[in-house]
Amino acid sequence: MKKTTKSREQYKRLLNFLAALVIIFFFMLGFSHVWYNYYNSKMHDPFWYYGNLLMVGIYGVLYTTITSLFNGFRLGYSKFMGLFGSQVLGIAGTNCMEVVLIALIGRNRMDLKPMFLLCAIELLFACPWSYVFTLVYTKMYPPRRLIIVYGNSNAKYLVNKMAQRTDKYNICAAVSCEESLEEIERRILRYEGVIITDIPNDLRNKLVKFCFEHSIRTYINPKLSDIIIRGADDFHLFDTPLLLSRNDGLKFEQRTLKRLFDVVLAGIMLVVLLPFMLITALIIKLYDGGPVFYSQVRLTINGRKFRVLKFRSMVTDAEKGGARLAAENDDRITPVGKVIRKIRFDELPQLFNILKGDMSFVGPRPERPELAEKYELTMPEFKYRLKVKAGLTGYAQVMGKYNTTPYDKLKLDLMYIEHQSIREDLRIILSTVRTVFVPDATEGVDDDRPLETRRDLIQHDFSKDNGLSDEEVVEFEEENGLPKR
Repeated sequence: MKKTTKSREQYKRLLNFLAALVIIFFFMLGFSHVWYNYYNSKMHDPFWYYGNLLMVGIYGVLYTTITSLFNGFRLGYSKFMGLFGSQVLGIAGTNCMEVVLIALIGRNRMDLKPMFLLCAIELLFACPWSYVFTLVYTKMYPPRRLIIVYGNSNAKYLVNKMAQRTDKYNICAAVSCEESLEEIERRILRYEGVIITDIPNDLRNKLVKFCFEHSIRTYINPKLSDIIIRGADDFHLFDTPLLLSRNDGLKFEQRTLKRLFDVVLAGIMLVVLLPFMLITALIIKLYDGGPVFYSQVRLTINGRKFRVLKFRSMVTDAEKGGARLAAENDDRITPVGKVIRKIRFDELPQLFNILKGDMSFVGPRPERPELAEKYELTMPEFKYRLKVKAGLTGYAQVMGKYNTTPYDKLKLDLMYIEHQSIREDLRIILSTVRTVFVPDATEGVDDDRPLETRRDLIQHDFSKDNGLSDEEVVEFEEENGLPKR
């Protein structure tokens, strides 16, 4: 079984390539029909052979590029609906840009019906394409049989996450890090892969080398220091390899370019989205007569405080009993609030925060000072998030959910801090657009989770080493709506 699975691995890229080739070919064929029969013949100066080929080629390049940005060709990356949603975004973006290009070339108003019809046909084709190739991928690459090596109760949370992708992971066994090294290695050899959680460094190093020696796929839950090291540069001092972690953030010219990018994009988005923002404000006001906006003190770069601006999504006295996290079925959220939270419209007023300079488009989400203080009691590294400006979106918003633990969010934020660039910002912004089309992209804290798992959402690890008294732990749990121990 293990040998068969490994032998198939070499064909993954080929399968992805063939799947992409099929849909790209049919879409270019469809566009060539529309171009030849409805647009080129009506041009003031019609294109000839090579010009027509160029237009079809441009369409293919646009579709391939835009859809790739949304991971629309990555089989196995998402389930069927996620793959189809990415295709929807790719098709819509491509055809919108092509309509603009045709209008510029034609130098007059063109009939949009053929392009709308082409878009509809492509969407109809993309649905079965996504389903069929997802099914083929699942049949060719069934979930791997995995064993998890665990060191503490937080491993349960990781197992719960991986269990949501039964199409990719099949966790068959678990072994404690307290077992002997020989026993752990013997059991690992029975499976196709191993998940290594937060275990002692010495044991982890030995297991990583063992898996490398035996070509065993290894999933490692990184420590914060691992994430920082991943952002280091490679260089050699004569014959000695070294890793250099600069730890000084973006250079002056990079910060200037990022700020210019933020201002220009925020300005464009405000112009485009202003009608929708006005409608949203009107609906909020008409619903209960309360204020349209909600502002709150948050932290940004170097711990500086500012007031973040949002559309109000909760009842006016939502935090009368104290601050606490939003739950999935929170009765404080209004019906209007549920909708604007789902499509992330509640965050749009933060475009003004970006223009003002308090925030950037991409960065760690701004946290309340009082909650940041609590987090730092159990996670002193939480203050590392303040090395950059707070952001409207980031890895934690694209890959995480409302119920992602603060510790995992911290890891995701540090991943961004160590790899930030304009290119990465663009990728994260496009991925944020994609999350709107994913049904489970915005969830609250799940009140039905096991008690100890829910406590981990905030606590991470209330060990004696952190110097917390039992009273401080109970107080923190109460403030954040967690069940008492």
